[in-house]
Amino acid sequence: MQHQPKPVFPNVSPRWLLGAAAIALVVALGCAWLTLCLLFWQGSWQLLYHPKIDITRTPATAGLSYESIHFASTETGTPQLSGWWLPVSGAKYTVLYLHGADGNLSDSVDTIAAMHRQNLSVFAFDYRGYGQSLRAKPSEKHVRQDADWAIAYLTQTRHIPIDSIILYGSGLGANLAAEVTATHDALAGVVLEQPQQDPLAPIFDDSRSRMVPAHWIVSDRYDLAEATQALRVSSLWFVAQPSDGKPVRPPQAYQKAAGKRTVVTLTAPVESDPNYSIQLKRWLDDL
Repeated sequence: MQHQPKPVFPNVSPRWLLGAAAIALVVALGCAWLTLCLLFWQGSWQLLYHPKIDITRTPATAGLSYESIHFASTETGTPQLSGWWLPVSGAKYTVLYLHGADGNLSDSVDTIAAMHRQNLSVFAFDYRGYGQSLRAKPSEKHVRQDADWAIAYLTQTRHIPIDSIILYGSGLGANLAAEVTATHDALAGVVLEQPQQDPLAPIFDDSRSRMVPAHWIVSDRYDLAEATQALRVSSLWFVAQPSDGKPVRPPQAYQKAAGKRTVVTLTAPVESDPNYSIQLKRWLDDL
């Protein structure tokens, strides 16, 4: 009987081993980078939006009567948005208030009260993901849709003529108000309080954004300059005076507004400045 030769371990080239190791390393790094991109895509919204759920103040805190509103129902009848309706009998204008990216309506009670004192009916609501509105991840697309639903509620449910509605936005809500007004040129006017010239800075200036193609991953823009180029209605811009006393220049987008525009510099918070009510009333009288 012949003996079978013992198997010989294949002679593998060290160069091949190094090449295989390099490929495996590149694939592992690629997978890790793609995972990082996915995590950034899922969580980057938290750098821009800081919603709160608990309602800690209401218009009643400021001595105002109001009605809690739940609207924009789903196909199953579940309301997606919640807000406050503060009517004024015989009011010439109704303000649709769009708050900023932080907190919820609780943080806007003082501003709402200041507008209400101007004999304006006020409708303020929380975007999805904020306050008592439906739990959802905020995004520019979502809040744009929420604002359109609020206009539809006022015009279709409350039967308020769109040419008597004024949009009022604060902070990132001002950028949103400019975008929405640009597509609803029948509105009476728009008030932009502290609009953000670089609204996506919290995301793109974050150190983690340098490790991923952040400008491709993040779809939100809130481009103030682009929106104001399409503004055809009268706009009032409130700009806060810095605490260092340096001169204030209107946002660059202000010069691009196509319609009649007015800029007013006030101390922060602007609704506490005595000149706030005077300038707001003057602008309303000129509409």
